[in-house]
Amino acid sequence: MTLPATAHSPAPQGDPQALNRAAETLAAIQQRARAAIIGRDEVIELTLIALLADGHVLLEDYPGSGKTTLARCLGDSLSGTSETTEGTGIATFRRIQFTPDLLPSDVTGTSVFELEQNRFSFRPGPIFAHIVLADEINRTSPKVQAAMLEAMAEKQVTVDNETHSLNELFFVIATQNPLDVAGTYPLPAPQLDRFLFKLEMKHIAREAELEVLRQYPRSSLEMGRELRRVSPAELIAARRAIRAGVHVAEAIREAMVDLARSLRADERVLQGGSTRALVLMLPALQTRAVMRGRDYVSPEDLEALAEPVFGHRIECVPGIMDRSEIIAAALRPQIERLSRSSLSR
Repeated sequence: MTLPATAHSPAPQGDPQALNRAAETLAAIQQRARAAIIGRDEVIELTLIALLADGHVLLEDYPGSGKTTLARCLGDSLSGTSETTEGTGIATFRRIQFTPDLLPSDVTGTSVFELEQNRFSFRPGPIFAHIVLADEINRTSPKVQAAMLEAMAEKQVTVDNETHSLNELFFVIATQNPLDVAGTYPLPAPQLDRFLFKLEMKHIAREAELEVLRQYPRSSLEMGRELRRVSPAELIAARRAIRAGVHVAEAIREAMVDLARSLRADERVLQGGSTRALVLMLPALQTRAVMRGRDYVSPEDLEALAEPVFGHRIECVPGIMDRSEIIAAALRPQIERLSRSSLSR
């Protein structure tokens, strides 16, 4: 894939070949995911954007909507790796079922006494994986959620006063059921802020459901297994190439800040988006630009990602149900201003 030059496309800041390889890596994962998961193209795209932007995703919808299948498909898209943590190979994918009786050590790992060596050694938990599915994350206690918060924010876990680093690729897909309120612990604002996107997986279209049934008896994951996998090293290289090679104009940065400030000032909003949200949004905008064949961020990218980024971060006054309208109203003047600006360096 060769990224085209346009009137608004500045000279790349990084290696153009590296950026093209990043685009090819993205396309390979997207093709594999679309073969396995039917009718979820938008969710797949946003999840891949989060993966390449070094963010995390919170999926919310009804049971059986494909949340777990999506996470497993991404894990299956990664080829094996020889990287190790404390002498233990890092898995490409791990699933953690969150329950009220789960302990932090069940997630992070624990210290085990080795009788032969007469010392304690650390046994990594399931969180030591490239892609982690945190299933029904709102059903576990705040203590376990705090352990996840450290992992998601700093890519490390602390066990017995010792800090253990997670892999650079570490990516969390968390799920929760909006109708399941009994025995749940709502995620606090600081943890919600660690998720780049919160996505709702609606029921797929009729034709898509029919296509799923036509695939029977083959499982969803079998549909894309003949396609190329990518290595963790390729994904990390793609992250770096996108950050270095996709230009973000000053006008885009100003629009992002003004959007956040407008949301904070809105009388319908009790709490607006954080500065962290803006920092996380930058690589997401760059990744979407590459997926659209550009080496620069456009107003279209900002318009497409504003709601997934800010929708779960703003807290509205009682009685306000539609956050999308508030975000759209705050975004409108920024898009109009950008349309009159040049995005070149």
